[in-house]
Amino acid sequence: MSNQTSVRARVPARSEKAGEVRRGPRWLWHEWTLAAVGSVLVAVAMTWPLMRNPATAFASDFWDPSLQAWQLSWLGWALLNDPGRFWETNAHFGESWSFAYSDTLLGYLPFGLIGSGSEAAVLRYNILFLLVFALASFGAYVLARQLGANRSGSLVAGLVFAYAPWRYAHMSHLNILSIGGIALSLAMLARGHGYSLRHGYRPELARPGWALGGWLAAAWQVTLGFGLGLPFGYVLGTFTAAALVFWTVRRPPFAKRLLRADVAGVVVFVATVGLMAIPYLKMQQAYPNSARTLAEINSFSGDVRQFVTAPGFQWLWGRDNQELRDALIPQGGGEVWNLPGFFAMGLAALGLIVSVWSRRHRVLMLLALIAFAWVGMGMRAPWNYGYQMLHHWLPGFNAIRTPGRLILWVTLLLGLLSAGLITALAEQASARLRERSRAAVLRPVLAVVLLVPAGLVTLEGVQITPFREIPKAPVALASLEQPVLVLPANKLEDLLTMLWSTDGFPAVANGSSGYIPPGLEELRTRVTSFPDAASVAFLRGRGIRTVVVPRESHSEPVAPETFTKPVDGLGITREERPGVVLFHLG
Repeated sequence: MSNQTSVRARVPARSEKAGEVRRGPRWLWHEWTLAAVGSVLVAVAMTWPLMRNPATAFASDFWDPSLQAWQLSWLGWALLNDPGRFWETNAHFGESWSFAYSDTLLGYLPFGLIGSGSEAAVLRYNILFLLVFALASFGAYVLARQLGANRSGSLVAGLVFAYAPWRYAHMSHLNILSIGGIALSLAMLARGHGYSLRHGYRPELARPGWALGGWLAAAWQVTLGFGLGLPFGYVLGTFTAAALVFWTVRRPPFAKRLLRADVAGVVVFVATVGLMAIPYLKMQQAYPNSARTLAEINSFSGDVRQFVTAPGFQWLWGRDNQELRDALIPQGGGEVWNLPGFFAMGLAALGLIVSVWSRRHRVLMLLALIAFAWVGMGMRAPWNYGYQMLHHWLPGFNAIRTPGRLILWVTLLLGLLSAGLITALAEQASARLRERSRAAVLRPVLAVVLLVPAGLVTLEGVQITPFREIPKAPVALASLEQPVLVLPANKLEDLLTMLWSTDGFPAVANGSSGYIPPGLEELRTRVTSFPDAASVAFLRGRGIRTVVVPRESHSEPVAPETFTKPVDGLGITREERPGVVLFHLG
């Protein structure tokens, strides 16, 4: 007996073995920590070669990324230097509420406080570009786990949500890629209310702090932009209404602390939406033509083919989808190349048959998926009268230009259905293994097999996006007499000018965004003949003091006579510098 005791004493307990391997604080080895770190590492690999030149190149192109890099920089610069001008930016000189012409990315303001200048603007943007993919996969992973999926199923849900092929059509749209807060807030709200799809509402597991955190995360997501935030708000409103009906009918126990957390969270969320709406409403008052018309929405709507059309930057299917992409160009181009993934759709279809989710939940998810896909077709949906009603009656819905972006909800539901399937298969296989004598040998094989769906989804998420070197400013705009106009002035070149203006934020007449005010459209038309008497008089009337004409343009060439026209009698002077010509209007 003593010998047995001594032998057992020399065998460390399982927890002791773990302690030898897992040194350090427990949180360091917690599942959420490992999932977060893993999400970042996967994002580095899936967006490569982004991190090879993060301060000098943008993914896809340097147009819209220039706008959003400028936005992120303006957030920090305006707060630190001139808070009163927060919504009246250095660009779009002479216009009002110019920061409300597009989604503002306001929730990323803390990043804008770090660094200054155009190189910092590019680096800041690319770091966030990486993190939005990581947050999307992490958010969907923890949501699936909270709802009752196992790790391998949740891994697939995270990969489907973060690396669905349609996302590569938006490689230059940081606001559209920023979807991780949606899944994360839903996970926190479910955890805070002790809710899962497998076990329903369990009041003894409610955590008021998590519930409040979920509402705060939802409010933060809205601050990134109403394009995704507004539909998300309506989804939250639907969930809240359903929860109220459930509570009214069944009267389950509901702790006062949880009620207070929910009330506080809802107040913060609604207040955030209201405060964010104020500048946009003022902008609409200043520019009544800024509201989206049904005709405009129709030009950005895609029919059912969008859901099987891969963008060209997607490696696996993109090369074989050119014919479909060309056919959809008149329907919105990249905005309607919305393939959520063939493997994801296949797994989800099987998940409707075999799943750990109840039949009722599967039916509800299928109905929600169909509803989001239908609304996502916008004006090209069958029986689009319903979309017209949403556009007319739902507050703010008439500001949504691209219905196809609702594909994110289709993707999330596909990921959750896939997670339910994989969890069910894993549990069934594990139950059978326990009945076998060689279970210990077969268990690692099962673990590898369960990673196959994740591998397929990852393969479908491989991208071949080109990364473009960003042109340097031809001259330090802040060193010139302001306001400044850079030619050519058009929708694309103005985006680059805005990025260059992050070095000191001089006043520039150039500007480009989701909305182009009539005054800017007129300016672009009137300066095509510059320098001549009419254009010079117009620019002087607008207060412009310096015109910059780089010898190299990046979208359309400057008319050669711009550099050689005589300026005698115009009251302006021409100054030649390397790579650029300056016109001083005095």
